[in-house]
Amino acid sequence: MTVSPGMTLRALRARKPLVHQITNYVVMNETANATLAIGALPVMAHAPEEVEQMAAAAGALVLNIGTLSTPWIEAMLLAGKAANTAGVPVVLDPVGAGATRFRTETAKRILSEVRVSVVRGNAGEVATLIGQEAEMRGVDSLGAGSPAEEIARSAALALGCVVAVTGPVDRVSDGERGLRVANGHQLLAVVTGTGCMSTAITGCFLAAKPDAPLEAATEALAAYGVAAEDAAAGANGPGSFHVALYDALYNLDPETLDSRTKIS
Repeated sequence: MTVSPGMTLRALRARKPLVHQITNYVVMNETANATLAIGALPVMAHAPEEVEQMAAAAGALVLNIGTLSTPWIEAMLLAGKAANTAGVPVVLDPVGAGATRFRTETAKRILSEVRVSVVRGNAGEVATLIGQEAEMRGVDSLGAGSPAEEIARSAALALGCVVAVTGPVDRVSDGERGLRVANGHQLLAVVTGTGCMSTAITGCFLAAKPDAPLEAATEALAAYGVAAEDAAAGANGPGSFHVALYDALYNLDPETLDSRTKIS
């Protein structure tokens, strides 16, 4: 299957898939708005009493462990298993894995009990999941013992899913094939929630292309990176960039997107 962010974006906007997100309090509004701006429909349901029904009806399920609590872990596991039964792809964002034992063990538990299609995280988070050395401060990665490309490949093989390691250059791997995405802008690093937003966009693209998670994850990061470049062009700093990012996602042009992406 070919990598074509423009084609997948066109399909996404035509289908308007429902993307169920069990995410964190810090970014709930941001990821919902990013999902709407790109052309999908968000639902932010986390009550254990309803997540199974919601996940089964969605085009994709996004699990984000940014503000963990025990009831939310139960909800994530219930939703993930319901999504698996219904054939709905699952994206996991292991926010802050490596910072505390609770986060690390929760991410590993989800991976052991739920069939995850794509893991999207920074180098430190992903390295932690496979027992490699990493330095985390809170939810930020200060470094990992291996290059991002190798972390993505090793994690994909160990976890049995596609792994996207985001950073200045994003690396996406299924263990055999690897792709790099060089789109983006440094202002993404100074606005809270931009990594979580990239995970939400990954869920949107996966809902439009569920049978090709490597391509969908790569296309999502490339499209998001192009939007970040557009947003930064008229921004004076983090605040105006944040607002402009929604506009840029909304205004992404499927006809020209492929010519602007830096995928190799």
